Amino acid sequence: MQWKGEIVGIFLAAEKGARLSAASETRAVVGRGLEGDRYFERKGTYSAKPGGGREVTLIESEAIEAATRDYHIELSPDETRRNLVTRGAPLNHLVGRTFRVGEALLRGVRLCEPCDYLEGLTRPGLKKALIHRGGLRAEVVREGRIRVGDAIEEGGEAVSGPSGPEAR
Repeated sequence: MQWKGEIVGIFLAAEKGARLSAASETRAVVGRGLEGDRYFERKGTYSAKPGGGREVTLIESEAIEAATRDYHIELSPDETRRNLVTRGAPLNHLVGRTFRVGEALLRGVRLCEPCDYLEGLTRPGLKKALIHRGGLRAEVVREGRIRVGDAIEEGGEAVSGPSGPEAR
């Protein structure tokens, strides 16, 4: 299946629980995540929790639109607490695959299912509205700049990912 997506929003928060702010660009750094984000500095709510996939989070703008259409939950892109908002990229299919986002190369680690913490910061019903479409957790494989409007393209072979409970 051929597809080509794009970045329609970049959102970063300096501290855990802080409202995410829109950015026009950021830099993805191997082993750290996105410059300017709480997880880059290991200050995120789940920074100390074992398991990977906290470097970059992505969500489809189509999933945000579906929450409104199917559950009547109005949600702004920053309220999803995901770093990159995409359009046209099948994120659920990128677990275990590498893909290019602007100049960076990312690897999908696991789905980013919504949690009680997210629902508590937003509104009741959000967890149900985003189940199985809450986005993707990814790691940075190759450093590079990411800008709003950059293309997202599958790039690379399937790679082995973590197994066991931390992969879910």
